[in-house]
Amino acid sequence: MVDRFTEFKDLKNIDKTTMISVLEESFRNVLAKMFGTDENFDVIMNPDKGDCEIYQNLKVKPDGQVDNPNMEIGLSEAREIDPECEIGEDVAKEIIFADFGRRAILNLRQTLQAKILELQKDAIFSKFKELEGEIITGEVHQIWKREMLLIDEDQNELMMPKEEQIPGDFFHKGDTVRAIVKRVDNTNNNPKVIVSRTDERFLCRLFEQEVPEIHDGLITIKAVARIPGERAKIAVESYDDHIDPVGACVGIKGSRIHGIVRELRNENIDVISYTGNPQLFIQRALSPAKITSIRLNEETKKAEVFMHPDEVSLAIGKGGLNIKLAMMLTGYNIDVFRDIAEGEEDIYLDEFRDEIDDWVIESLKNLGLDTAKAVLNAPMELLDQADLEDTTLQHVMQVLHAEFDD
Repeated sequence: MVDRFTEFKDLKNIDKTTMISVLEESFRNVLAKMFGTDENFDVIMNPDKGDCEIYQNLKVKPDGQVDNPNMEIGLSEAREIDPECEIGEDVAKEIIFADFGRRAILNLRQTLQAKILELQKDAIFSKFKELEGEIITGEVHQIWKREMLLIDEDQNELMMPKEEQIPGDFFHKGDTVRAIVKRVDNTNNNPKVIVSRTDERFLCRLFEQEVPEIHDGLITIKAVARIPGERAKIAVESYDDHIDPVGACVGIKGSRIHGIVRELRNENIDVISYTGNPQLFIQRALSPAKITSIRLNEETKKAEVFMHPDEVSLAIGKGGLNIKLAMMLTGYNIDVFRDIAEGEEDIYLDEFRDEIDDWVIESLKNLGLDTAKAVLNAPMELLDQADLEDTTLQHVMQVLHAEFDD
């Protein structure tokens, strides 16, 4: 009997020792239902023989004085088991479980299946709880509108919600997918493994796989900022003066980073050297823009960054991605200001609040356009990012032009 349960080990990832323990417990549960108690039973599992022995320990009593046949046995019947037994002693009566019929066997099977299912759920939860934050590979099994089902090599189910997929991801059934184990939900002891390709840790693990110096601990990833499918910034630090952390991560002619970029659907990745100096860190985070000066407020985590007007669009980046990632990476709220050369006539937008609505001014300032000339000289693709109506933008331009025309 027991040897059949090696199948469960292969299918359910339950070891033999645990399986035997579960089998014994299942027998005891059924015996307790049949006899009222399992306390006077010995259940002996013989894995080598592949069978199970069950003995009922009964107290020997004089014939005709047996009050509880589940706990006691008459002398004559007892001596058929052990001819030398005496009244008051215990005798072990062998129980042939199969003799109890189909119902008892069915009850045993149902009890065993329930316990195996519970063990399987516990094993899945424990396994994937330990794997949280690690990369796992699965095969696409089913695709729905809001999520995708993957199956790993052990036939475990992995769920990838739409928001955990990179916008450029497009999979077919049967495709192999790499993702990170984001979390394991266990509502009502029903484990659900959530995997992600948008989590920042996925980017970190990819670098660990591609860059031996990170895997070996010679280079540490200090901070990560990511807008999945668009752009990412990663700050790295080397503990060995002879190792260039940025160069090691990028590789010769980008050999190491190219694989990561492909995995992330051509997500642009900026690798910068970490520093504990917040001013220098912000300056590196805003690369490729060049900064002339920075004013920091470390208590409020705010930074006022000044640069030449032609550098502002670089600092902001397409769709505001560069400055958004820089803020995520450094933890500072960054405001960009133009350095106005001495003698150059210009006026800050705040001076026009009596003619231009406050929300319009704030929309323009969020793009790094803080002065009248900055707005007048800004390319239309940058102004479009303010999401202003054409009539509103025309009004702004008329007001600003009028100031200088005068």
